[in-house]
Amino acid sequence: MMEDLNDSCKLQQEVKINFATKVVHAGQSPADQQSPFKDVVPPISLSTTFKQLAPNEHAGFKYSLCGNPIKKVLQDCVASLDGGKHCLTFSSGLGATTALMYLLKTGDHILCGDDVYGGTANIFKNFVNQFGVKLTMTDFTNEQIVEKMILPETKLIWLESPTNPLMRISNLETISKIAHNIRNDIVVVIDNTFQTPYFQKPLDLGVDVVLYSLTKYLNGHSDVIMGALVINDTELHDRLAYIQCSYGIGSSPFDCYLVNRGLKTLHLRMKEHMKNGLAVARFLEQHRLVEKVLHPGLPSHPQHRMAVRQCSGFGGMLSFYIKGGLLEAIRFLKALRVFCVAVSLGGTESLAYHPALMSHADVPLEERLALNITDNLIRLSVGLESEDDIIADLDQALQASIIGNN
Repeated sequence: MMEDLNDSCKLQQEVKINFATKVVHAGQSPADQQSPFKDVVPPISLSTTFKQLAPNEHAGFKYSLCGNPIKKVLQDCVASLDGGKHCLTFSSGLGATTALMYLLKTGDHILCGDDVYGGTANIFKNFVNQFGVKLTMTDFTNEQIVEKMILPETKLIWLESPTNPLMRISNLETISKIAHNIRNDIVVVIDNTFQTPYFQKPLDLGVDVVLYSLTKYLNGHSDVIMGALVINDTELHDRLAYIQCSYGIGSSPFDCYLVNRGLKTLHLRMKEHMKNGLAVARFLEQHRLVEKVLHPGLPSHPQHRMAVRQCSGFGGMLSFYIKGGLLEAIRFLKALRVFCVAVSLGGTESLAYHPALMSHADVPLEERLALNITDNLIRLSVGLESEDDIIADLDQALQASIIGNN
């Protein structure tokens, strides 16, 4: 089989192919490329339009807003990594979220986690205010309450696991079963950006749609903004493809090329992110200037057992509560040298983030406190630098946080 793979660079569908091989070869076969040269690296087609043999008779693509050769390559590859039939790529992760919102009509109901990415929450609240969509936000770590919260109008259940920024884990299989046992038309969506398809396969657990901010780990180099949806249901895919094209929220060819390039090392990068992330979590958990660490890979995490059953590993994301308050948090962040204080995550570089002053600055104080998003909460995206250098940087910044307190 490997001889055939090397000869043709094509995956044999009848044989189980491992993730590392898929991420390099899926959708990339030179035999499938439109170029007469059969490029090993799929070329970028920058054309916005394609010649038709006759009206509405084309060779596979009509207009790049709705379809493009390099876009198809990327979509085929991402779909294969999740074990999905279809993938659609968008101009951003929020663009992918917007497409899903346009499945709804006035009076429909969204059941959403109460600890989700701030941009997602903002979109949902805008739809509630402008289009009469109902919204309930809840803690999905208690799956027993989910059935009680599903209404006759519920059309969308929205999950993150781990959540952003509190790193909560939800039982995806149980929640999906509860929803689908009540009604088949409820669409269960998970934002799988933190875990990537390398560590978590939501479609295998019964989820209907997997969303990614490709900006983050899948691209991995902090130089592209893009989103994706992975779907098994063909009818749902077709509806979303129509929305993608009609609302002009598709991805650009050059960005697709860059993400396809970044994907090749996803499995290697995620292993290193996990190693560094766990090392940081263990270091911080023992540090005298840290109150609490939130990382699903730690036995101290309240859903650790669920995380281990549901996932094959963890990325470089964690949050922690520094001892003190806002002053200590700011001192810590200003003292960092290897880490950069910035939004986003999942790149090669380590980033630090203050949720209360950044993503949740517009959330009323009482709501932040109810979620435990306090002034001493800090989120880290642990990168690919030397583990020793990362930990040394955190240590010196923690020491700097108490300067002047004595």
